[in-house]
Amino acid sequence: MNAPILEAEEIRGGYDGHEVLRGLSLQLKHGDFVGIVGPNGSGKSTLIKALTGLLLLQGGEVRLGGRPLRAYAPRDLARVLAVVPQMIAPSFAFTVREVVEMGRYPHLARFAAPGGDDHRVVEEAMALTDVTHLQHRPVDQLSGGELQRVTIARALAQQPQVMLLDEPTAHLDLGHQMQVLQLLERLNREQSLTVLCISHDLNLAAEYCHRLLLMSVGRIYAEGSPTEVLTVEHLRAVYGALVHVEANPYSGQPMVLLNRVGGEEEAE
Repeated sequence: MNAPILEAEEIRGGYDGHEVLRGLSLQLKHGDFVGIVGPNGSGKSTLIKALTGLLLLQGGEVRLGGRPLRAYAPRDLARVLAVVPQMIAPSFAFTVREVVEMGRYPHLARFAAPGGDDHRVVEEAMALTDVTHLQHRPVDQLSGGELQRVTIARALAQQPQVMLLDEPTAHLDLGHQMQVLQLLERLNREQSLTVLCISHDLNLAAEYCHRLLLMSVGRIYAEGSPTEVLTVEHLRAVYGALVHVEANPYSGQPMVLLNRVGGEEEAE
């Protein structure tokens, strides 16, 4: 039996007395590749914070490997769970290599310097994310897309079992969007990396994620395969948008198109 590696049970939480997550439950199993979609304000980023322990819950529980998340020491948690947050401005002018090496922290003894295996893992992570040529550059001199790829490389250097990503392709050009998602797809397939990824791009999510969670006002509105979730009815109800959904002629996955000129009859 494939037991959940990460699960949330009836979690509630928010900010300044405002409840954002309203009794939300989910399960991730080993080898899942799950996308979270939904409009702004639906609670997607708050959910990531709850699943990583950054948000103090007002109710419910998050468990990792069957243990409450709060039972993990930070170093132990980082050996299992890696997070790629939304774009943040670097505070210090570390080099790219130094930032990626920070991903090895959970695997090092206290005050120990990275060794041969650590250098190998760092170099592999930089190569996979196409940042090797930037390794001596200060991160405060990088473009937004370059910095995002460095952040993903640091997460890969942790060698986690689970990776949570908050809009990892938001600042990337089309080529690097595909590169990052194909990399996650490969790691998911070959190393059974469990992936939970927030995306505002419904079509990219449909192409790469095995399962989608459609969020609305702090709850899961619909869950299932991309075809089951990305329906005209669901998208109209959650986004308030008139769309047309058809099969991508190359992949067969659902493709969401804006319906600017048609009436509601044409969108059905």
